[in-house]
Amino acid sequence: MRILVAGLTGLLVAGVVTAIAVVWLTGSKELRYPTQAALRGALGARATDELRQRGITLTQALICKDMPGWTKEKMRAHCLGMTAAKKNVLVIGTGEDKTREHHFTILVDGRPVVENARCLGSDCRTQQD
Repeated sequence: MRILVAGLTGLLVAGVVTAIAVVWLTGSKELRYPTQAALRGALGARATDELRQRGITLTQALICKDMPGWTKEKMRAHCLGMTAAKKNVLVIGTGEDKTREHHFTILVDGRPVVENARCLGSDCRTQQD
């Protein structure tokens, strides 16, 4: 009986250690936008939020598309638009499955307003990093 209890205890401990190792190695952080469609779909609204917070208004909604060469592991999307002051806007959003990180850049008239940020607009207020 003692051998059986010791064996079950050993299996339980091994299982817990394995579970901890898996979480540690893979990380518990998830991508906010886990698919290309989700990234592309949210990019325009989040970038508009970010620009509005910085006092920059747009003439119309940003037009967002997939960037060439994106993969499931390395998502890439961009948006184009124009400010009320007639300056071109380029937004680039990325998501990487391996690192589970997003990065965002916004250029207005070719100059960076946001560089390699991990969130945009209202997503930054809800993020708990």
